[in-house]
Amino acid sequence: MTNPDGNADDASAHRALDTLRNLLTAGETLEAWAMQHRLFALTHRRACIAATSGRFISLNRRLLGGYDSSDIRWQDLKETRIRAGILSADLTLVAQTSADLNIGSEGDRVLTFGGLCKDQAQAIYRICQQHDQVWREKRRVRELEELRAKSGGVQFGSGPSAYTGADAAGTESEPARRLRQAREMLDAKLISDSEFESIKAKIVSNL
Repeated sequence: MTNPDGNADDASAHRALDTLRNLLTAGETLEAWAMQHRLFALTHRRACIAATSGRFISLNRRLLGGYDSSDIRWQDLKETRIRAGILSADLTLVAQTSADLNIGSEGDRVLTFGGLCKDQAQAIYRICQQHDQVWREKRRVRELEELRAKSGGVQFGSGPSAYTGADAAGTESEPARRLRQAREMLDAKLISDSEFESIKAKIVSNL
C-alpha cells in the first residue's frame, strides 16, 4: 500500500484515514489514498480518496461532523484522467452506471477531485489504470463469448447456387460458423481488417 503519511501527517488526515479503513469490507485492502492540499480546501473540509482491492472510494467530511462517501467498482470504471502541476494534481474518473462487466451501459458519471497531493494522486491513478486494464480484458472475453453464443446460418450471395454456409440438414457448417464469428468480431471492432483477412484466408485454405 502506498503510504502518504509524509505528506499528510496532521490529525485531520489520520482521522480521515481511520474513517476510510472503517469503510472497508471483509477481505478488502487499502492500496493507496490521497488527500487535498489545505490550500484547495479553504471553505470546506478536505476531500479524501482511496483505491482499494475492490473499488475506488471518495470521502467528503461535513463541517459539523459526519461524512458523505461514494464509491466506484473497478468493473464500472471507464476512464481515468490526471492533470498534474508542480505540487498538486487533479484526478477525474468516468464510470459507467451499468451492471456487471459494463455491458449495456445506460450512462456515465464523472467524479473530479482537485488539488490532491501530487504523489498520492499519481499512485491512485496507476492503480486505477491497472484495474481498468484487467476489466477491459474481462469485458473483451465476455463479448467474445456472447458472439460465440449467437446461432443461425449465414447466407452468402443469392440464388439457388449461393453458398448458404449450411449442410443439407440445415446445420451451419464449421467453416461458415468460423467465418461468421470473424465477421462479427470485425464489425464489433474486436479485430482489425488485416486480422480478419488473415482468418478468412486460413478458413478458405482449409476448405
